[in-house]
Amino acid sequence: MTGNILIASVVLTNSHLQKPMYFFLTNLSILETCYTSAILPRILASFISDYHRISFSGCFIQFYFFATLATAESYLLSVMSYDRYVAICKPLYYVTLINNKMCVQLSITSWMIGIVASAFTTFFASQLNYCGPNEIDHFFCDYAPLLRLSYSDTQQTEMVMTILGSVCTLPPLLFTLASYVCIINTILRIPSNCGRSKAFSTCSSHLIVVSIFYGTLITVYILPKTKKLQDLNKVFSVFYTILTPMINPFIYTLRNREFKEAFRKTMTKFLS
Repeated sequence: MTGNILIASVVLTNSHLQKPMYFFLTNLSILETCYTSAILPRILASFISDYHRISFSGCFIQFYFFATLATAESYLLSVMSYDRYVAICKPLYYVTLINNKMCVQLSITSWMIGIVASAFTTFFASQLNYCGPNEIDHFFCDYAPLLRLSYSDTQQTEMVMTILGSVCTLPPLLFTLASYVCIINTILRIPSNCGRSKAFSTCSSHLIVVSIFYGTLITVYILPKTKKLQDLNKVFSVFYTILTPMINPFIYTLRNREFKEAFRKTMTKFLS
């Protein structure tokens, strides 16, 4: 939480960081802060007390915000890969293609897709009938554990959620992969080692985050929903719900000299 809030604060208070790359990074930091707030407080409350309950409406509210933010992050990461693609593959067109208006439109689109898609999934899940000992075999309200609690016929709901889940993950993933194929192809054609190293350093941080987020997210929803794999499912869920938001500040800032200099100046000004 502190790392993501610091990133957003440093970017917003330093005029020389008002660039598309940092605009998207600020969006990601705000999104990760909300993402963490939707899941971790309930988990931490369970750790420090014997109260392991969540209300029926609270469970669906948590699921809605989790689905919204996960989908928005999926598309926002693909937008950031497009930004890196234009910066490396079409540098002369960067100012024209990635202007302020385009940045705002791409960010709003990412958020809106998440809001609309999660509204549908939450609505279909909430229309099922639930009865009996509703103990969720997970550390947060995800759609698969919720469906296992229902005694309704969930086949149609599962189909709808599978379609929506595919729409929310596969297009941005394929777009991100295509962007990085072009980026790597362009980097390999740079004649000097110094030039290749500099070009790769601008996108390597984002590539690490993309690999962790998409890799674990897809693994969780592709694995068969058997009892033997439920614990493994929970382990992979930790990566994209807790680990990714935690390591993002370190990955994006420790390798960025410009941001570290801005952070140093901000802290010096604040302390003085």
